[in-house]
Amino acid sequence: MDFDVNSLLASIVPSSIGLVAFMYGKRQGRIPHIAIGLVLMVYPYFVSNILIMFAIAGVLSLGLWLAVRMGL
Repeated sequence: MDFDVNSLLASIVPSSIGLVAFMYGKRQGRIPHIAIGLVLMVYPYFVSNILIMFAIAGVLSLGLWLAVRMGL
């Protein structure tokens, strides 16, 4: 695994979004927010490509948005 400074700095963005989603889900008792928040916090440690990292974050965020729209 290649640890590049740029990928480490870029991993702060999805991890921060995941932390906010997790904390919101924990306070409100929302399972989708907790699950997506945990995944957003953890997966950047395993992905070193910045474009793929942001693409995964976008897909997960879209999935969370759809889950909220569906009433989960």
